[in-house]
Amino acid sequence: MRAWVLDRPREALRLREVPEPAPGPGEIVVEVTHCGLCRTDIHICEGEIDLPRLPVVPGHQAVGRVGARGRGVRRFREGDRVGVAWLHAACGECADCARKDENLCRRARFTGYHVNGGFAEKVVVPAAFAYPLPSSLDDAHVAPLLCAGIIGYRALRQADVTEGETVGLYGFGSSAHIALQVARARKNRVFVVTRGERHRELARRMGADWVGDSGEKPPEPLDRAVIFAPAGELVPQALEAVRWGGTVASAAIHMSAIPAMDYGKHLFGERTLRSTTASTRKDGEELLELAAKHGITTEVTLFDDPNEGLRAIKGDRIQGSAVLRVR
Repeated sequence: MRAWVLDRPREALRLREVPEPAPGPGEIVVEVTHCGLCRTDIHICEGEIDLPRLPVVPGHQAVGRVGARGRGVRRFREGDRVGVAWLHAACGECADCARKDENLCRRARFTGYHVNGGFAEKVVVPAAFAYPLPSSLDDAHVAPLLCAGIIGYRALRQADVTEGETVGLYGFGSSAHIALQVARARKNRVFVVTRGERHRELARRMGADWVGDSGEKPPEPLDRAVIFAPAGELVPQALEAVRWGGTVASAAIHMSAIPAMDYGKHLFGERTLRSTTASTRKDGEELLELAAKHGITTEVTLFDDPNEGLRAIKGDRIQGSAVLRVR
């Protein structure tokens, strides 16, 4: 089968023939049609986060059909449409897993990072960690929900967002354009701060209550905020913008250095700063259910070469999400 392979960081992905994967017990082989492109893929390809294996096939927002099942799999049948997300597996035995925090499991394995991912014609995943997908979105448009959507949903949870509150979104790429729809479905007012008129235009079109340029202060205090851009300088900006008792959550897996903060200006008043670390299967199930119920959509640009798509994301040239067309 064909796959886009990363041999060394900071080198282009190469399309080549690789051995077809076979399912082990409890696993399925997914014949991939589309795979979302993610900023995390950039961090992997550029070696900005430690890589546990090389070569590796990146990609962790894969959509396709079940092509084969390993021994003991009864959850899916051949031909079922499924999604493969970032969390490939967790140990199920540690204290974190016992608390239902499988995203924090130290023995967790991640798709396109510890194991080969979805920039390939076929990918293997434990059946317990694959998702049945809503029929409301086609393969290309459902793919971004599998990471951008799930991590945005969890970041809103990490920010303690409740119905009716005013929420700030800092950065407006793939994840934020889904999170805005989730927030509005929950009757939140949404203020967006983002650079680039293309992103601000999309935020307005998708119903943001206020949209400002990077560095602009929202017109009134925020109850909660989520930072999507991997820019550390946004942390003190967001903390200053939230009310006393408010919460700021970062949705980034990697972020540039956070500048020195003034305690009174940025943290005093019981303001809270949190990170978001991967996501659980429950997050994914809830997000996909909510997407089907409320008609959440995605804006996508299709690519046949992941190198081009990742360059477009890095160059801030994508409105919404980038998706690789695999077959």
